Amino acid sequence: MMKHTGPARTFDSMEACLKSLEAGQVKAGEAIVLRYEGPRGGPGLTEVFKVLGYMGALGLDKTCALVTDGKISGFAKGPFICQVSPEAAVGGPVALVRDGDRIEVDIPGRRLNLLVSPEELEARRRTWTPPPPRVTRGFLTLYARLAEPAERGAGLPLRLA
Repeated sequence: MMKHTGPARTFDSMEACLKSLEAGQVKAGEAIVLRYEGPRGGPGLTEVFKVLGYMGALGLDKTCALVTDGKISGFAKGPFICQVSPEAAVGGPVALVRDGDRIEVDIPGRRLNLLVSPEELEARRRTWTPPPPRVTRGFLTLYARLAEPAERGAGLPLRLA
């Protein structure tokens, strides 16, 4: 599956995605969108290997794509796109995907397309609000507010020298 186009099935957490997979609610041909697992949303760039394991056990790794702002380890095989940036927690496009939207994955062409008009995406962007933070105490609250995007290493922008 080097190319895939299918309807989006969105999840705002790995736990919600796992629950749906376990209940048999994800169908062959869908593009699973797992968001709010990136550096700020996780917080901490969550490894979503459990989702891949469930997909493999159900045979969905051969019929479904996965798009996430979290991370995927190197053992993954299939049309799995990770560390999408800007991530959902900061209002990136992955936050605007709705169930049923068509998503096109073209691995050889290095393209990921949300097949929704720019006007519709702008309307969604105007009404989008970030979810409440998952962590409300301790150091991770700072990380969730300050973390750099995945393409810059997901670290903190600190200058200690």
